[in-house]
Amino acid sequence: MLRLTDTEYEIISSNAKNASLPLAEYARKLITGKTPKITYEIVADLPELKKLIGEFGKIGSNLNQIARYFNSGGIHSQEMRKYIQQGIADIFEMKHEVLKMAGDLHSLSAELSSIQKGAAAHGHPETYHQ
Repeated sequence: MLRLTDTEYEIISSNAKNASLPLAEYARKLITGKTPKITYEIVADLPELKKLIGEFGKIGSNLNQIARYFNSGGIHSQEMRKYIQQGIADIFEMKHEVLKMAGDLHSLSAELSSIQKGAAAHGHPETYHQ
């Protein structure tokens, strides 16, 4: 007989489901030292990624126009400085969005790794499953 807390039971049940195995078979594999293959589905926010890619393209185009302007002898003006500062602000804003997406993915990856190792919620007094 094996006793699990509610949290442990949820973790092992979720992992068994992700491994496409019945709970008992999944537990037997773990107990015997075999590593069940667990798959996770990571869903990307494609509209948001497409939007960011489009914005990167626009910013790149603007930077090329600014470089072309100065390379052809363009005069440094307050208006041109405003365009450059806006381009830099746009780049930093997009960098923040990309890092936020990467952070979300990294956090999810770390959480899944923690769950897979069974590191979550050991020692918490909860109802036990048998």
